[in-house]
Amino acid sequence: RFKGMAFGQNPSDFTTAPLVNAAPLRILQSIQDCCRTLMEQQIRLEPYIFNYDSQGKSTDFPILFLHGFMGDRHEFSDVIPHLSSHFYCVAVDLPGHGNTQVTAGANYYQMSSTAHGLIEFLDALGIEQCVLVGYSMGGRLALYLALHFPQRFVRVILESASPGLETQAERDQRRQHDFSRAQALETQPFSQFLDHWYDQPLFQSIKAHPDFAKLRQRRLQNDPLELAKSLRYLGTGMQPSLWPNLQTNPVPLLLIVGERDQKFVAINTAMRDRSQPPFPQPQLEIIPHCGHNVHWEDANAFVHHVHTFLADLSSKADVS
Repeated sequence: RFKGMAFGQNPSDFTTAPLVNAAPLRILQSIQDCCRTLMEQQIRLEPYIFNYDSQGKSTDFPILFLHGFMGDRHEFSDVIPHLSSHFYCVAVDLPGHGNTQVTAGANYYQMSSTAHGLIEFLDALGIEQCVLVGYSMGGRLALYLALHFPQRFVRVILESASPGLETQAERDQRRQHDFSRAQALETQPFSQFLDHWYDQPLFQSIKAHPDFAKLRQRRLQNDPLELAKSLRYLGTGMQPSLWPNLQTNPVPLLLIVGERDQKFVAINTAMRDRSQPPFPQPQLEIIPHCGHNVHWEDANAFVHHVHTFLADLSSKADVS
């Protein structure tokens, strides 16, 4: 279905020859610039051109990171440096975000098409199995991947995610809401849309964070017309309900939510309780003093729980 070719390689597979007659700082800067160039890569898998970063040794166990709505491959930039000494970390721009391109119709922004594209993406990287980490929208997509391709994922970490809405009436109502917001993205100044988006109660702890201005500026790097397509076709209103599938999910799940995000505390508690023996019950971690974006609000706590959950897969034995 998809045909592709990879461009770029993992920077850890290269060595840098010493530079003679150059100041140490210039040597360091040259190495850093080289690594940055090599880390940002593209894979063409029609109808997708996936843009992604990789950090760590490609021989270590891989983790694929999926960002949330209006995020990009830099979403987990506070987390990945603490994991890349133990794991091969790959972060991808999802359709409608960052520099990933969709070269065909809008149906390729849908969850099922995106999931198949990401499986082909893993195939192109030569990754047969990996850990999956997804935040919010990326967590919904990660759960879909785990339930439909369980043989590809040994563990899945869902942050502030949900299995979608259970009833058709709820999905219809949410779809109208998502379409209205997509229209706002297409017609309003993007900065105005962002202000309204972060006025939602869900994001109050994020808005109060001292680095919120930096986060907001990073969100502005996206194309609002592409985001509108993502919201229309990958929004919660368009997602099929995954609640029934949780009862027979064979993949171990770690559910991470912030204690101030009571809506998702309730959703994830229900997700944990929905599992049935002999299938593994999801592990739920509620992080104190955090809201919806735990990995950004408390990166240290997030890394700790990820390390603990993946300790037996790590390339080093001293994880804590």
